[in-house]
Amino acid sequence: MSDANAPVGVFDSGLGGLSVLREIQRLLPAEHVLYYGDSSHCPYGGRPPEYILGRSTAVTDFLVERGAKIIVVACNTATSVCIPELRARFSIPIVAMAPAVKPAAAATRSGKIGVLATPRTVTGESLAALIREHARDTEVYPMPAPGLVELVEAGKLSGPEVEDALRPLLGPLLEKGVDTIVLGCTHYPFLRDAICDLAGPGLAIIDSGEAVARRTRDVLTRQGLLRPGSGQGRLELFTSGTAEHVGQVASRLLGEKVTVAHAAVPPDVSI
Repeated sequence: MSDANAPVGVFDSGLGGLSVLREIQRLLPAEHVLYYGDSSHCPYGGRPPEYILGRSTAVTDFLVERGAKIIVVACNTATSVCIPELRARFSIPIVAMAPAVKPAAAATRSGKIGVLATPRTVTGESLAALIREHARDTEVYPMPAPGLVELVEAGKLSGPEVEDALRPLLGPLLEKGVDTIVLGCTHYPFLRDAICDLAGPGLAIIDSGEAVARRTRDVLTRQGLLRPGSGQGRLELFTSGTAEHVGQVASRLLGEKVTVAHAAVPPDVSI
């Protein structure tokens, strides 16, 4: 049985999940958090499903071994591939990401929304099911966005290189009359300002970070696992990548100096 003082485990293919982490810290400041960014295997978006499942299982094992009471899969690609398998394997709660199609369909004025996501998420059944369930009367334009994850992993959030990557993605969506864009990858909220600068006023941008934080709170509350007290919880960050570089980028993304430790998680597959 988990202890309320045990940490919340969060993982992503890299540093994108920090956009979810900051929402969890904002909503649940007393919680201890373990974060694992699998940066040496990032991005997951173009990987085969068995690769994504293998890495996600290994990283979840790592967090569970360190006492995590709940796992937040802060990666849309991993969510689209392996949530049933993770829930079958592990006895603790697993909270998943889902592109914010439902709130986007409710918010659009033009009846047209775009979904920026990794290639794996765009072609996955999870997104198709969300569209069927929540956006039947809305025109939805999924847009695979290769390259954006790598920019965020490098700490590049603005400038000509970012604009050159975003312009061919946003242009076709805006030409179709899209007025609401779903950020279907946890890396993409870090590019929100760059997207706004290119798209101009009037474009609504929606991501799932806050909703996932609320879901995490609700699950912990229902199971009596909310950490008591009002103090600030402890944060531990791990990466399969180079700790110094990842620490520098993570500090920029979070807006505060953080330290990241290297932790190799087998199997160290390279497909």
